[in-house]
Amino acid sequence: MSSTAAGGDANTAELLVAVAFGADGLIPAIAQQHDSGEVLMMAWMNREALLETIATGAVCYWSRSRQRLWRKGERSGQVQRLVELRLDCDGDTLLLLVDQAGVACHTGRRSCFFRALRDGALATIAEPQISPEDLYGKE
Repeated sequence: MSSTAAGGDANTAELLVAVAFGADGLIPAIAQQHDSGEVLMMAWMNREALLETIATGAVCYWSRSRQRLWRKGERSGQVQRLVELRLDCDGDTLLLLVDQAGVACHTGRRSCFFRALRDGALATIAEPQISPEDLYGKE
């Protein structure tokens, strides 16, 4: 995806009109590995995070717990580069096709979707590739 100037580009303006942000100003964003189709994570974006992502190509989210922009990989180095942005039919969910560097989940797993219902029980289907302590350092 080529970078565009945040807010000043006609295509960006058209996208912003089509995006149906919720009453809280947020929209769910699903990150999917662009070449494998692996679903990596879901997070939230506000207008500013969306504009920054489009402008820089580096994925930025809104952290509801921290109440601030969260640049994916800012602490861990596990960044996401935007390859393509898609908007669903209702305009209320984003699909981000990304190139994920390393793991996407704060638990050290490649994907946040590492649990599955199997035989009526919740089973862990992926183990951490790196410990959270190694990922974020000791706090």
